[in-house]
Amino acid sequence: MTEHIEVRGAAENNLADLDVDVAREQFTVVTGLSGSGKSSLAFDTIYAEGQRRYIESLSAYARNFLGQMDKPQVEKVQGLSPAISIDQKNAANNPRSTVGTVTELHDYLRLLYARVGNPHCPECGQPVGEQSASTMVSRLLELPEGTRAKIAAPIVRDQKGAFEDRFDELQADGFGRIEADGEEYDLTAERPDLDENYDHTIDVIVDRVKLAAEDRSRIADSVEIALEEADGVLKVILPDPPEDAADSLGSRARSTGDLAGGANHDHAEIEDEADADPDAARDDRLVVELSEELACTDCGIDLPEIETRSFSFNSPHGACPECEGIGETKEVSEALVVEDPSKPLKHVFEPWSFNRTYYRRRLESVADHFDVPLTTPFEDLPEEIQDAFLYGTYEDVVFEWTTSNGTRHKEQPFEGVIPNLERRYIETDSDGTRDHIEEYMSVTTCPECEGTRLKPASRAVLVDGTSITEVNRMSIGDCLAHFEGMEADLSERDRTIAEEILKEIRARLGFMCEVGLDYLTLDREASTLSGGESQRIRLATQIGSGLVGVLYVLDEPSIGLHQRDNDRLLNTLEELRDLGNTLLVVEHDTATMRRADEIVDLGPGPGKQGGEVVVQGDVDDVEAAEESITGDYLAGRRQIPVPDERREPDPDAGEDGHLVVEGARQHNLRDLDVEFPLGTFTAITGVSGSGKSTLMHDVLYKSLAREMHGNTDVEPGEHDDVVGLEGVETVRLIDQSPIGRTPRSNPATYTNVFDHIRELFAETEIAKRRGYDVGRFSFNVKGGRCEECGGQGTVRIEMNFLSDVHVPCEECGGARYNAETLDVEYKGKTIADVLEMTVEEAYEFFEHDSRIERRLKLLKDVGLTYMRLGQPSTTLSGGEAQRIKLAEELGKKDAGDALYLLDEPTTGLHPEDERKLIEVLHRLADRGNTVVVVEHELDLVKNADHVIDLGPEGGEAGGDVVAAGTPEEVARVEESHTGRYLRDLLPDVELEGPRADREEAPAPAADD
Repeated sequence: MTEHIEVRGAAENNLADLDVDVAREQFTVVTGLSGSGKSSLAFDTIYAEGQRRYIESLSAYARNFLGQMDKPQVEKVQGLSPAISIDQKNAANNPRSTVGTVTELHDYLRLLYARVGNPHCPECGQPVGEQSASTMVSRLLELPEGTRAKIAAPIVRDQKGAFEDRFDELQADGFGRIEADGEEYDLTAERPDLDENYDHTIDVIVDRVKLAAEDRSRIADSVEIALEEADGVLKVILPDPPEDAADSLGSRARSTGDLAGGANHDHAEIEDEADADPDAARDDRLVVELSEELACTDCGIDLPEIETRSFSFNSPHGACPECEGIGETKEVSEALVVEDPSKPLKHVFEPWSFNRTYYRRRLESVADHFDVPLTTPFEDLPEEIQDAFLYGTYEDVVFEWTTSNGTRHKEQPFEGVIPNLERRYIETDSDGTRDHIEEYMSVTTCPECEGTRLKPASRAVLVDGTSITEVNRMSIGDCLAHFEGMEADLSERDRTIAEEILKEIRARLGFMCEVGLDYLTLDREASTLSGGESQRIRLATQIGSGLVGVLYVLDEPSIGLHQRDNDRLLNTLEELRDLGNTLLVVEHDTATMRRADEIVDLGPGPGKQGGEVVVQGDVDDVEAAEESITGDYLAGRRQIPVPDERREPDPDAGEDGHLVVEGARQHNLRDLDVEFPLGTFTAITGVSGSGKSTLMHDVLYKSLAREMHGNTDVEPGEHDDVVGLEGVETVRLIDQSPIGRTPRSNPATYTNVFDHIRELFAETEIAKRRGYDVGRFSFNVKGGRCEECGGQGTVRIEMNFLSDVHVPCEECGGARYNAETLDVEYKGKTIADVLEMTVEEAYEFFEHDSRIERRLKLLKDVGLTYMRLGQPSTTLSGGEAQRIKLAEELGKKDAGDALYLLDEPTTGLHPEDERKLIEVLHRLADRGNTVVVVEHELDLVKNADHVIDLGPEGGEAGGDVVAAGTPEEVARVEESHTGRYLRDLLPDVELEGPRADREEAPAPAADD
């Protein structure tokens, strides 16, 4: 076998006919300035060629579904292994995806709890036991005499098929009636025509009786037959259930009627002017399932059979019915319905306009009932009357209104403003009505399941005294400790069943801890993970696979890791290499470079100035190469300077110059009071999982967004108060979320550069002659765009059982525009050519136009010179999207009192580009704005005016403020992990740090 992966003539993107050899079974880092061609070499050439060859090795039939992959622009690649890419893209935006589901840990937990879990009563907490047929009969006879009931056997539950043979068997066995999907059929007269491609539920009607004690023998026979037919499960259907029937049967019975029995009949009948449908048919029957297996004899509660799907919040069998497994619900908020309680009663309810006849009659009638004038300020009313208006009355209220047929009169309880909005939100078919009501709703934790997503019965199943929801709320580190040695506490039978399951659970948890993710909780939404965290989760999965001889291509795995945790990650990567795999890692982190077997430094500049190998060798070779900018930073010839002075907060702003978060206790935060100096540059630091993002995003940002901007879609984390708001005019979160959700969005459209470019093309001679306006040069509207691809440049090919693929449009060749539009040229370039330009190229091309040049310079200032103007936003990394937003903020004319919140803005940046970013952040602070950054990169932290270091550890062992002050003050705190690493970079701190042998503190404000 060849000892190298040989790449010859690579010319993908900006690669300049590159020849490079990558050592097999070695740990190789590809580095260089942002845009120098690192990803083009590692992902677009080596990995893409590996994937293409793998697909070509498949059968012709399989390739029909996969389509053709484009061959990278490379003469040859030899010595390739099967390639696996582990990049930073966060694949899960579904709110149902959690850390547990994406790591498959939740699947193993579901299996464990389904096989060895001990069910308990969700009401009293007692273990539940079996229930005999005679007990079921006795409980049926507790219902009022004469109650009509169907005794049925549920023989098919949510299964695909037409079941024609089963119907024949049933008829042969003497069963004449069934219910299929809730519809009753007489098998002697008709058969249900079921679509075999859909799930169906079939119940055999064993008997239809009126419950009476003298018929006990008949009922007992029917119950036993039903239990025998359905393997110990019985279904009782009550067409006209008496009051409290569900309580009598002691089951979490379900009503198939609208709104669980349609409690608001009368309200619907009279609300003909407010989106009501009084003629809506209602089906109020009650369906109760009883089981021989599980029932609480004390509470009289029957529990469903325990299956793996009972613990899935993505299945109706396990999901909380209130929030449908999301863990959050939208509820009408009293604070949004009554925003100003000093308003008079007739105008105080924001959703109810007094000018509308229906609402005016309701308010007048209730006000007359309580004998209060409508001009009374709401806050002056007694609390019980306020509650009556908001939530309804128990006693009847007289409602009168005049129609063309005379005066109508009705007495009934008043529904209440808030219940009225909640009912209409559920019942209405009007999107406009629903949108209107949503303005007065806020997202809250589901009150039914308390955010656990599961049904009460599922939450009451215990293994070793712990429910699955408690396990999901543990951090991965705590979870590993919980499952260590669990077999010793299980019975011999359970130990035999659980042994292999526990082994898999512990192995997966162990791999997650190895890559520094021990602080994550299993119930954390996958969409809230950073790109680096998502990548390390996939890395842990690969370690668990134990593959050998594989080429792993990784994209900056150190992102989001504290220096202390980075060593564990590097140990993991070396472990992968030592198994016999090849690692090709795109990385800027100097610690990773020092641990690599070989470094390939690309450059010398970004974009078209890059694409060449500047130096290749070990870290000593790179340090010795004076033409390498990376080598300059490794050797200490170039450094990011420490500021001469630190800014002081403005004493006249906020609370003595500070914005203060009081009593923050969301997640692992321990009732913190944290001061943010206004008008300064603050860095929040700490080991991974110490609570940095929780403090900045969940508490600070969400509370300000709701308080200052009225954003009801966010639910602030638990805290007492945020004081000093008067010192902040607006809050702007510059996060790593995409700048657009579709390929139509790109940097040119987001920054509005494209509007000015289209104006230039519309002013050309040929455009004027043909009558083209600026709309002609938009790829989002008909006219100038290619209609074959709709201006996308690509066409989607549906792949049946695989994910869809996008191929270049054959009509326009990916140019997005039709031939007539492409006839128009500006300075020899078409509009499609301009979209293919990098920021650097476009800056030079449009330097005469100040509007375009100013916006492009901002993109250059944040280190995005290499980015194409038309690059689809869906292909941008989180760090690139964040820096585009930062450039947009730089271009705004602000008054200087804005609060900017950023989460790890150095993501994907070479030290040289990091210097540019730090200058931009200083510019924002110099204008009088407040900049708060969550960051691990020490070069940025040492530039902050104020550092808030959280910890001391991650997860449950974190959540405290370990140190706060200037970087120099934090560096002198022995308990601060961040402070100890900062010592090596601060000239005014004489203490020695962990990397004293590698780093040398620069002189203050040294310039290169």
